[in-house]
Amino acid sequence: MWAIVQGWLTKNVLALLGYAAAVAAVAAVLLGARQAGRNAERVDRMKKTIEVQRDQLEAATRRPRDRDELTRRMRDGTF
Repeated sequence: MWAIVQGWLTKNVLALLGYAAAVAAVAAVLLGARQAGRNAERVDRMKKTIEVQRDQLEAATRRPRDRDELTRRMRDGTF
């Protein structure tokens, strides 16, 4: 039995290595694409976070400084 299997393996070792290399290449491409998708999502989230932080900082610079300014801006409708 072992002699039959060994004979078959020696005849087809290059084909088996080729198939294994092809499977490894496809797996590498798929995993690389998956990681690229994750990185793209991470960049999008970071851009949104930075945009929100910038908006918050701009809003903080326009806030009323004291109660008098707050009441004046609320009466004017510019708050």
